Amino acid sequence: MIHHQQDNQPGDLRPLLRPVTLGGLELPNRVVMAPATRCRADPAALTVTGLHAAYYTQRASAGLIVAEGTWVSERAVGDYPSVPGIYTAAQVAAWRRVTGLVHAAGGRIVLQLWHPGTGFGPGPAPAAMTAADLRTAVTDFGTAAARARRAGFDGVEVAANGTYLLAQFLHPRLNRRPDGYGADRGRLLREVTDAVAAAWDGPERVGVRLSPYWTIRDEPRARPQPDGYPYTADEQTLAGYDAAVTALGEARLGYLHLRGPAPAAPSPAGPGGPGGPGGPPDTEAVARYRKLFGGPLVANHGYGPGTGNGLVGAGLADAVSFAALFIANPDLVSRLALGHELSAPDRGTYYRGGRHGYVDYPIWSGR
Repeated sequence: MIHHQQDNQPGDLRPLLRPVTLGGLELPNRVVMAPATRCRADPAALTVTGLHAAYYTQRASAGLIVAEGTWVSERAVGDYPSVPGIYTAAQVAAWRRVTGLVHAAGGRIVLQLWHPGTGFGPGPAPAAMTAADLRTAVTDFGTAAARARRAGFDGVEVAANGTYLLAQFLHPRLNRRPDGYGADRGRLLREVTDAVAAAWDGPERVGVRLSPYWTIRDEPRARPQPDGYPYTADEQTLAGYDAAVTALGEARLGYLHLRGPAPAAPSPAGPGGPGGPGGPPDTEAVARYRKLFGGPLVANHGYGPGTGNGLVGAGLADAVSFAALFIANPDLVSRLALGHELSAPDRGTYYRGGRHGYVDYPIWSGR
């Protein structure tokens, strides 16, 4: 196993290790496990398995686990293999085993609800979806949220990041609908979060993950685009996100999970992004949405122990989420607390395989 030395000592990490209330949950620390697609679900039933139960339970010391993006309905299944769903009784039962074990180990876990926005015809979803399609998508999110509650999750996170359904509707170059969903590009996201919140009797246990700064540098499967890559973090795009984030704050959602700009030296990342830290993260990007949201904010993308600690210590975020570091360090919180070295992940096992590269990373032994 490859190791690298962390960039600070235990006493410097106190801000990350302090308790915090986030999404209506009392967290013992601010080290959040970010959602990371790992493609290990049963390929036939798209259920999580015993491997998932082990994987998440091993990481239950996280202040909060955000479980991997999960299909909200059969209609929402995208072209990533072996990604779990939350739309059948078997899937709910399988997830219930995971949440039960995480809770038994003292952890807290929320489920990320994912709709890729594919299957509606050629081109981006905003142009292809009918009014009936939109109503169905909103219903699917609400139903999935209710099923996640039955599965024992402590809350849910709406995936509005990346290049998927809700992000497409927020984007000015993709959403040119002539109706109200085009004139108000944040409308679909608000309707989805309202439906999800209703399933949880209020917005407190609902978070939203956004990536306003997404560009081709973040794209894990970049392909030639006939009209150029549409995602550009220009001021028109960011202004739309400003309005969306302000509305989410007014709705008093539990938290905002903000994926910031790609670091200066980004590493490969997949859907949901288990790519590792690169150069120093852009704290001004976090500060922009910190002011607009007003509620708890979780920062993500390129943070290491030192930069994450600095961000929380400066009051720019309430917590920081880590993907690659949690993939390779199931005991990440204790390693940070004690100043132990951190393992580096095997990227070749991110989206394929069984136990190897998933549940066989070692606990720090001191040797």
